[in-house]
Amino acid sequence: MKYRKLGKNGPTVSAIGLGAGSATTNFGERDDEVQIATVHRAMDLGVTLFDTADRYMKGRHERMLGRALKGRRDGVTVCSKFGNIDNPDGTKAYNGRPEYVRSACEASLKQLGIDRIDLYYLHRIDPDVPIEETVGAMAGLVKAGKVRFLGLSEAGPKSLARAAKIHPITALQTEYSLWAR
Repeated sequence: MKYRKLGKNGPTVSAIGLGAGSATTNFGERDDEVQIATVHRAMDLGVTLFDTADRYMKGRHERMLGRALKGRRDGVTVCSKFGNIDNPDGTKAYNGRPEYVRSACEASLKQLGIDRIDLYYLHRIDPDVPIEETVGAMAGLVKAGKVRFLGLSEAGPKSLARAAKIHPITALQTEYSLWAR
């Protein structure tokens, strides 16, 4: 396995990570024990970067990843994301309000069964909340020891520049697949 430094000051991680997007029920029902075995096999092959989000399977994926990493947390970089929410009518929305940033982090820590998230991403920019406010709240999580590094997902260059003025952004996650290159 090849390893890289994430950002200027981030952790050294495997060049290939294991993400949870395809493990969600968006692609059919998934068996937790098969997913746990997949995480363990990835670790055995040298994968150290694991990515999930609070909304994947309504928190079930974070709980599964937490179970998979129990007793094997050393040397692993856990990434999670927040900010994508479901409205009561079932439509999707974004929430980058500072009070939500804090509560979402607390919920993810509990679901993952860990006391610190290594890399915490804003899943999507909330158009109703200035990025400076959201990242300011995220920076508070770093100061509190609940998060090590901050990231943005699917953010444009202007949002990234504004965010970086508030706190260093270690990673920018963008889709790269057969459908989006």
